[in-house]
Amino acid sequence: MKIVKTAKLKILTHTKTFDETIEIYNSALSFYILVCEKEYSNLKNKISKEKVNYIEALSHRTKENIEIKYDFDKDFYKFPSYLRRAVIMEAIGIVDSHFSRVKNWEEKKERAKLKGKRFYEKSPTINYKPNSFPTLYKSNMWKKVEDDKAQIKVFKNNDWVWIDINYSTKSLKSGQNYRFLNFKEQNPTLIKKGKKYFLDISYETKVKLNSTPLKKQRVIGVDLGLTNSAVCSCIDYNGTVLDRVFINQSKEKDQLFHRVNKLSKVKQKSGIFNEKPNHWRRINNLQKFIVQDTVDKIINFAVKNEADIIVFEYLGKMKLPKNSYGAKRLRAKLQFWAKLKIQQKVGEKAHSFGIRYSRVLARGTSMYAYDGSGLLERNSKKDIATFSNGKKYHCDLSASYNIGSRYFTRAILKPLSEKSRLQVEAKVPQLVDKTSHTLSSLIKLREVA
Repeated sequence: MKIVKTAKLKILTHTKTFDETIEIYNSALSFYILVCEKEYSNLKNKISKEKVNYIEALSHRTKENIEIKYDFDKDFYKFPSYLRRAVIMEAIGIVDSHFSRVKNWEEKKERAKLKGKRFYEKSPTINYKPNSFPTLYKSNMWKKVEDDKAQIKVFKNNDWVWIDINYSTKSLKSGQNYRFLNFKEQNPTLIKKGKKYFLDISYETKVKLNSTPLKKQRVIGVDLGLTNSAVCSCIDYNGTVLDRVFINQSKEKDQLFHRVNKLSKVKQKSGIFNEKPNHWRRINNLQKFIVQDTVDKIINFAVKNEADIIVFEYLGKMKLPKNSYGAKRLRAKLQFWAKLKIQQKVGEKAHSFGIRYSRVLARGTSMYAYDGSGLLERNSKKDIATFSNGKKYHCDLSASYNIGSRYFTRAILKPLSEKSRLQVEAKVPQLVDKTSHTLSSLIKLREVA
């Protein structure tokens, strides 16, 4: 499979030089959005390449194409050819998306009409003044001189000229090591953030995901808990727990909760919750650190144990605590958003190591004891559980065992025929209800399967 990573390289020279380039690029995009909208009836039945050629023939004059309907070259003299085609493709995408949304809106309106309901949703509109950024195509608009130097073609003093730039290479390294050693460098994109300009360069490589047979696989079950950021356990096909780790950022979480409480107090005075940039900046930075640190430690744990798959719970929709307001409600939201981000980032990073990513049914993983003794009871802090047989154990660790074992249970039962599966379920009654699958279920299944 293909892995794509992006490095953001800060341009150290020419702060205002690129303003004209961004402005004329967006003006050209606005021009072609209007053209594509007018010509959409002729475009909609064509394939992508035919659409670009059709729009270019209508707007760009050549020796063989003298009669044109829309004169692009009149207002955009010497506009680079590669950039013109990029603008056309982006404009086509915007217009296609618009008419697709209009079609969905009309269908939704018709369904409401048939049911006799009022329809209040407004019709979708096109943004004729987008804020987009140009791609600098190699040779045509981008020439790399050294690792931190390059030449790019920009619009300056009413002409397209080549200029020399210096840029930071900090994002290309991880410590002393180069991050993209076996990657193919793609065309950079000129990005403006605040008052600074950056080069966003994508790097692409092909990675072969592991194809270890099921009986030899090692799985990392990850429980994104309430008290810890994550609890991970390494489990093999037989249900043997090989390793485990607790991941938490106590200091950063204390700072995060302090900031959330402070924001809540400010909101009580002003009545405004979302428009406090300094508070939100600190909250977002802490949240970002907690997520990234958790992801790195999960991946390191998986690599250390030579794992084949990392397994999470399927989170579904966000469920907020009942009768929760202010800081408590915001903390619950931040925690859910962090869990989603951790799963997404782990999936992306795991693939670069050839490790697969999977999710299992979440219901019951924290409710049932891993040893098959039944329902468990949590303490007030939600970290220690008492099993029905009197045993005390960590809630999240028990859940991580259940998550990892559910992957194996599903993989073993899925290929079985209906008759074989019913025979197995008769011997192991716990397997009938998927929400009660635990580590003990896997061990018993291995004994009879």
